[in-house]
Amino acid sequence: MMTTNPPSQPEADFGMIGLAVMGRNLVLNLTDHGFEVAVFNRTSSRTDTFLAQNHGRSIRGFADLGSFVGSIERPRRILLMIAAGQPVDDQISALVPLLDPGDVIIDGGNSLFTDTARRQEELTRVGIHFVGAGISGGEDGARFGPSIMPGGDPRAWPIVKDALTAIAAKAEGEPCCAWIGQGGAGHFVKMVHNGIEYGDMQVIAEAYDVMGRGLGMGAPDMRPHFERWNDGKLDSYLIGITASVLGHNQDDGTPTVDVIVDATGQKGTGKWTVMASMEHPTPVSLIAESVYARIVSSLRDERADAAAYLGGTNESIEGDTHQIVADLHDALYASKIISYTQGFMLLRAASEEHEWHLDFGTIAGLWRAGCIIRSTFLDDITAAFRANPGLTNLLLDDFFRGEITSAIDGLRRTVSRAATAGIPVPAYSAALAFFDSFRSKKLPANLTQAQRDYFGAHTYERTDRPRGEWFHTDWMDDQADRSAFQ
Repeated sequence: MMTTNPPSQPEADFGMIGLAVMGRNLVLNLTDHGFEVAVFNRTSSRTDTFLAQNHGRSIRGFADLGSFVGSIERPRRILLMIAAGQPVDDQISALVPLLDPGDVIIDGGNSLFTDTARRQEELTRVGIHFVGAGISGGEDGARFGPSIMPGGDPRAWPIVKDALTAIAAKAEGEPCCAWIGQGGAGHFVKMVHNGIEYGDMQVIAEAYDVMGRGLGMGAPDMRPHFERWNDGKLDSYLIGITASVLGHNQDDGTPTVDVIVDATGQKGTGKWTVMASMEHPTPVSLIAESVYARIVSSLRDERADAAAYLGGTNESIEGDTHQIVADLHDALYASKIISYTQGFMLLRAASEEHEWHLDFGTIAGLWRAGCIIRSTFLDDITAAFRANPGLTNLLLDDFFRGEITSAIDGLRRTVSRAATAGIPVPAYSAALAFFDSFRSKKLPANLTQAQRDYFGAHTYERTDRPRGEWFHTDWMDDQADRSAFQ
């Protein structure tokens, strides 16, 4: 029943603003765990409908913000599940005059980490605690247990910990929720999670494409392979739902996936991850190629014109199908190792720059259940970082060195076959290029640095002198050389 006036005594112990799918399901999750929840939505009719659908639950709805705030016990805990960007700032501005020092605002949307850091600083000045909490798991995760990555004002954590850990997914009895760090740390970790998610989806899509265009398989032929893969090293939520997608048919028997337009959308977190990799110089090349693959997919009309003008790329791959599919499995697995390696490299770089002191074993542990990238594979990453908290790179861990060594030939053969057949595999190619570059004692960057010194006097270091000493060469020895460039 909608309430318009504040009760004589506050009765709710948690507040929710925003009743779209994620907000609604998080409210139900909270009530399942014994919390009395006050809810407010800008469109009050949505609140009325939600209350009517959930009569009997410990939910109180409010038509105005003042009554909503007044219904919550202090220190108030209010979770925002609204669109990122200006709507968050507008909602905070409306809330602050109604709150008391020590109250907590939690932003559970996909906010840019720099916005979260700014909001924490601004709210700290008026005595309000602010938390930027990345929440992953989609609508089912929100309902039954998501992965939650809270960061911001550390004084807020003891106030919100009981609620957030209660509703989080559990992995081997551990809640997939832990304090990440100050400022924008929580949303940065969620952003990288989403970037890795882009990569996971792309490497799966490339396996699907090679099976389809290269081997002539239809969805029913592919499904058993993904089901088998989901019983092994690739066991994951995304592999599992891929098998389900491939098994779904229209009423006439046509695989549903075949009638879906081949243009992928995005909401920005993948792009932010790539941008952050430039700002914290780290090569997240597989994630970048996954973002660009979505952008290329959106050029559908241009691609159709190019196919007609330049010729299509639907060439088949010849050879032993069993071996080709086995190599595809290894290509996907090796690429996944590289993608997570790069993601944790970015987390380390940002942690050092912002002094977040991120615990990578804890972060990997948060992703083992509830979130979109949950997989058996994350147990191995968690174990690696917990065994060696100072591990600087996953490829330098004994377990992952063995895994990448055993899978890399399959990746190499898959990239070669796809390139020969004209089937684009940008994520696989990026993974292989990074692996070969990372393990190269010498790269051609010495020539690039010489070129930079030639045209811009950028200087260079020498192999026969200590690092940190810089040199410049006058590359044009005589006037004749100079005149050629005038």
